[in-house]
Amino acid sequence: MERAYHKWFSPMLGKEMEMLVFGGRGVPVIFFPTRGARFYDFENWKVIEAIRPKIEAGELHIFCVDSIDNESFYSDASPEDRILRHLDYENYILKEVIPFIRKINPEKKLISAGCSLGGYHAVNIAFRHPSLFTKVVGMSARYDLTVSLPFFKDLFDGYFSETIYYNMPTRFISMLSDKRILRKLKKLEIILVIGQEDSFLENNKELSSALTNLKVTHDFFIWNEEAHRPRYWREMVKLYL
Repeated sequence: MERAYHKWFSPMLGKEMEMLVFGGRGVPVIFFPTRGARFYDFENWKVIEAIRPKIEAGELHIFCVDSIDNESFYSDASPEDRILRHLDYENYILKEVIPFIRKINPEKKLISAGCSLGGYHAVNIAFRHPSLFTKVVGMSARYDLTVSLPFFKDLFDGYFSETIYYNMPTRFISMLSDKRILRKLKKLEIILVIGQEDSFLENNKELSSALTNLKVTHDFFIWNEEAHRPRYWREMVKLYL
């Protein structure tokens, strides 16, 4: 299996960012890490190994990006600055990572995927920019970071703004009225996966219901138990990527 390490200074973020790439052809996948995890963790957790056959067969081309969650949602900055730093990260993906992928892979399709907080990143960016993606897979994620849950706090400490609203999929999808964006959303292949005992189950149900109300076709899978660990993700990627 081809494996390549990349690192460059990001103008969008003002810092060096790292990435691991697996494979050399196939449908590119931007794979977002879990909360506080790094670009190499999916490899360490054997999640990449689980899809080795698809990578070696040239079906998938995996781009494991790094995150800056500790500078945005989980930082000590003001809530307003947290969401603005998140937007810097979104611009890094849009203006640096995707152009990088396009330079080395001519495939027109593009998948956004992630687990836990990475699932939030995957779904949020795909729903906000549906014309750039053909498929999105969110695994074990919550899609409204303003909701307080047992063991998971509101990441904005009660602060709310229009910018936050338009970065919480459960919220902006439920009220979506832009027909142009809706038409593009309907072209996306959307897969949401969550565990029956996961704290984020109800939030996933809300997002699925919002998509259904908009007549946006999607698949929603509920696994047994919590299903919020690498051993589950190793099985999920085989089925859904």
